[in-house]
Amino acid sequence: MPFDFDAAVTAPFRMRPGLRRMAEGALQLTPLRAGSRHQREKLAVLSTFAHQALLAQPGFDATPAVHALARHAAQEHPLAWAWDGRQAQARQLGVGVIDGEVQQLATGTFGLGDELARCLQQLAPAWRLAGLLSLSFAEDFAIVDGDTASVPWVAVTLPSFWAPEEKVGRPFTAIHAPVADNAMLLDAAKALVELVTRGERWERFVWTVTPHTHLHAHPARVALRRWADVDIADLGQQAWWRTEHQTFIPLPERRQAVFTIHVELQTLASGLPDARRARAVHDAIATMSEAVLAYRGLTSVREPLLRWLATR
Repeated sequence: MPFDFDAAVTAPFRMRPGLRRMAEGALQLTPLRAGSRHQREKLAVLSTFAHQALLAQPGFDATPAVHALARHAAQEHPLAWAWDGRQAQARQLGVGVIDGEVQQLATGTFGLGDELARCLQQLAPAWRLAGLLSLSFAEDFAIVDGDTASVPWVAVTLPSFWAPEEKVGRPFTAIHAPVADNAMLLDAAKALVELVTRGERWERFVWTVTPHTHLHAHPARVALRRWADVDIADLGQQAWWRTEHQTFIPLPERRQAVFTIHVELQTLASGLPDARRARAVHDAIATMSEAVLAYRGLTSVREPLLRWLATR
């Protein structure tokens, strides 16, 4: 799914919800090929840190929403995914899950051929369908609950500098409390939850510049020094353009929505290949408040980054 640069990068920069209706027929999920970068990083996380990626509030029943997500995936991508209400099949990956049991349907084309099945087998049976969805699609997932205005369930393997275990079960306002210049987000919180849990599909786009070189950016595994190890003279190759395409799959009958997060990462030079884009990012960063710069970890690199963007 393309990142809509013009919708996302604006000046003066403001922290805002930025929701827009999705176009008719637009897809919300992105099938992964075996051994892709997203799949390899997701596999590593679920094999080692599943306790920080697959989380649910005690007593919350995610089954209807996860089944709805599996059904949505089959409707969008029938060549990659099948779902009959009990059995899920990642057709191009050779793995399935039926009633919580893992099935090796064919020898995979990545590694020894059974990496995905072995990873899923390590998960609790209740999490194996969500695990297979995570390994089959580029997106991470969370459930937004309209009755409580909270996020009671997450399957997030590639977080962008936040810890899923600190967010699950918390109200929307508490989740966004650490965000810099968050007044607009907090004021709109209740209306936003109401909006995305109705019948329409919504999307938004997020971006930042970072020295972190992995899709997985849990704060426990992000280098503390960050920009101190980057050669400022080579920002085009050593700084990274990190983007997210976020969408909501509404479940109006349950007053819920499945929140999808698709992270992409490119070198800054690749992500901003022309003068128009470089100028737009320059103007956005130049108008960020001190609080936003600090929140995004850009304070120390603001001036050299603006100089590099200006030369583009």
